[in-house]
Amino acid sequence: MMYWRLSTFYLFHFASLGVLVPYWSLYLKHQGFGAAQIGELMALLMATKIVSPNIWGWIADHTGLRLGVVRAGALLALVTFGAIFFVDGYWPTALVMVLFSFFWNAVLPQFEANTLSHLGEQQHRYSSIRLWGSIGFIATVAGMGPLLDRFDAGIVPGVMLALFVGILLASLLAPRQDGTPHPPPVESLRRVLLKPQVLALLAVCFLMQASHGPYYTFYTLYMEGHGYTRSAIGQLWALGVVAEVGIFLLMPRLVAGYGLRSLLLTSMVLTTLRWLLIGHYPQSLPIVLAAQTLHAASFGVYHATAIALFHKFFPGRLQGRGQALYASLSFGAGGALGSYYSGAVWESLGAEAAFVIAAGLSALAFVIGWRWLKE
Repeated sequence: MMYWRLSTFYLFHFASLGVLVPYWSLYLKHQGFGAAQIGELMALLMATKIVSPNIWGWIADHTGLRLGVVRAGALLALVTFGAIFFVDGYWPTALVMVLFSFFWNAVLPQFEANTLSHLGEQQHRYSSIRLWGSIGFIATVAGMGPLLDRFDAGIVPGVMLALFVGILLASLLAPRQDGTPHPPPVESLRRVLLKPQVLALLAVCFLMQASHGPYYTFYTLYMEGHGYTRSAIGQLWALGVVAEVGIFLLMPRLVAGYGLRSLLLTSMVLTTLRWLLIGHYPQSLPIVLAAQTLHAASFGVYHATAIALFHKFFPGRLQGRGQALYASLSFGAGGALGSYYSGAVWESLGAEAAFVIAAGLSALAFVIGWRWLKE
């Protein structure tokens, strides 16, 4: 029963990402925004992750109310997102995106800490719970493609709102595993952050997520520009996440056989290859398909190993802030930089240059990880 109550939250949360990540830029284009403006607006979604998870992580760690933070964030995200139906123009749209993402970005890091606390010594079961998030993503990303071939992108906010309701209901059904408010920490946060392996992990996660900027912000528009239908593009997104699900199922055995560090380094090499393939060969369907299966490495292996290392490096009372740091520095700062540079480069130098820069960032992440990251 606990398995399904945890898994349902991931299902709805990542189902909303299956609409937001591939199709929100399409909605913004439908609203009349250009590439640079789309990059800036998508960067705002990511930028709130720099601040939001850390504020809510501090609250959760000091009150012990992790699930309370999740539920409050889900409710406030739902309410503030509803304003998108009543605004028009760049600045009002930007304001709504900042407000709803500030609350929405508070939710996942604390739910991750809640899940890992529930699992205790059975950390290997995380991947089997998290894979339901991937299934939710697949369902919406594949389902939205045909809908958008039939209807215009104006339907995107309505679908998002319905999924936000699902997130809120799932959070209300989730099992509570709150932390103790004021136990003495084994180590201070500052001491943990100054460890070389922790600094290396933070840099790796920042660069890896920044490298995803052109993909998350413009992949749908990029492939549409090369003649792919929206249904086909939805299937390409889904293929990547199917590969991700497969790797999640294999992760317990892979971690046992190869260790977290080796898997993380391998994911960075394959990520670099993926961006080069997408940037140079968008018209070759076999190469496009191969590149999408590499999502198993660029997100699946990377995320599973990174979140396990954060859980290991930030023990006890620091778990909430550890997961918040992972979210804020990688998906927040890294994602914001990725969206911003991809928009700027896309408009000035073109898509291929944006993906070459992405490959350079993931290659730099590999160098840092290989030199300084130790388990």
